[in-house]
Amino acid sequence: MNVMKTVMVRMCMASLSALAFAQPAPTAPTAPPVRISAADAKKHIGETVTVCGKVVDTKVPKYGLSGHGKPVWFDLDQPEPNPVFFFFTFGTKDGGPQEAIDAYKGKNVCVTGIISQPAGNPPCIFIADRSTIKVEPDAK
Repeated sequence: MNVMKTVMVRMCMASLSALAFAQPAPTAPTAPPVRISAADAKKHIGETVTVCGKVVDTKVPKYGLSGHGKPVWFDLDQPEPNPVFFFFTFGTKDGGPQEAIDAYKGKNVCVTGIISQPAGNPPCIFIADRSTIKVEPDAK
């Protein structure tokens, strides 16, 4: 089963990396994306939205992508084995994946991007530009 998950993750990374690095040219300002919960992401596949939730789990695969290092997966609101949404990004060149984990694990975040849903996985957003990840203040 682990081999199958690894294969699925690699397929997801390969297909989403092409989308992430082929961003459209900037256009005139438009209304900000709709803000939704992690649980509602499945209703917005293919849309550009802002998904908010608490980072409850992280994963770093064994292998990385050439020129980018190892990606880090962040589950929002619900961890494995039944995550409802995840996003993935890369750490900095100096800090690697641990830098990204330290920046977001256990924190409330909002991530903006196009939601996709690889076969057999929960909805996700690939974050090439980490400026689209915002750490939110803790609710009191």
